[in-house]
Amino acid sequence: MCPFIVKAFAKINLALLITGKRNDGYHTLETLFAPINWYDTLEFSEAEQITMSCSRVDLPVDESNLCMKAAKSLQQFAGIRNGVTMKLHKEVPFGAGLGGGSSDAATVLRVLNELWRLNLPSADLHSLAVKLGADVPYFLSIKGVAYARGIGDELEDLGLTLPYYIVTVFPEEHIATVWAYKNFYPRFDRRLPDLKHLVSDLSLFGKKDGFSAFENDFEPAVFDHFPAVRRVKRLLLEAGGIFSSLSGSGSAVFGFFESHDKALAAMALLPEAYRSTLTPPGFSMEQ
Repeated sequence: MCPFIVKAFAKINLALLITGKRNDGYHTLETLFAPINWYDTLEFSEAEQITMSCSRVDLPVDESNLCMKAAKSLQQFAGIRNGVTMKLHKEVPFGAGLGGGSSDAATVLRVLNELWRLNLPSADLHSLAVKLGADVPYFLSIKGVAYARGIGDELEDLGLTLPYYIVTVFPEEHIATVWAYKNFYPRFDRRLPDLKHLVSDLSLFGKKDGFSAFENDFEPAVFDHFPAVRRVKRLLLEAGGIFSSLSGSGSAVFGFFESHDKALAAMALLPEAYRSTLTPPGFSMEQ
């Protein structure tokens, strides 16, 4: 088999509202996922065993890696002994709230289901994905904007894309999701906005009056503890962004811009050490 090369795109959270805490310790939430043009590359080759290498020496490639977990879980579920060699070219920063590891894991499930000729239904892949992480199911089959609730695993494909240029910035701060959930400021008793309606109006009609409802509940605590992240949001807004927010549990921040020139101008103002990417209007993971 010739090497099979696939892009694993990242995501942003347009809004992330933490709505409660379950008896098992997991938090419930409502969120909106959207894809961005920032991706890892995975290369698959035929092998007798499941092995992995990575372009980043600081990332483990043993069975603690989500890609290895995904491959092993699929192998065990299907009751087979097939192997594969995976090479991960890591570009999406980790600890950024962009779902890079989750996207990689979903890509492994999807690709190996095809390469190993398992033909498992999407429901089986979804059940495996949920066990790997709450964000993983989003990357299995949805290409554009999705609404999620529960712990993030109850998904609804909204069939939408966004009409703006999106600048996504990683301010070289790594924030663990565990830290974010321990330190956010709960607001469980508030009235929740209709995120699905607001994002539909934004996508289909360009309406901007719903931006104020697109909050991220991790943002206040992250900004208090990581002032560099707060400064990125301020910079994007001062540079002409019509909306800006933390993504996921951070530390990446994104901004919406109405023109290509304004987006590029904003990126030019960023500190040289900060990695960033530009996503065009109408972007989906099919591109």
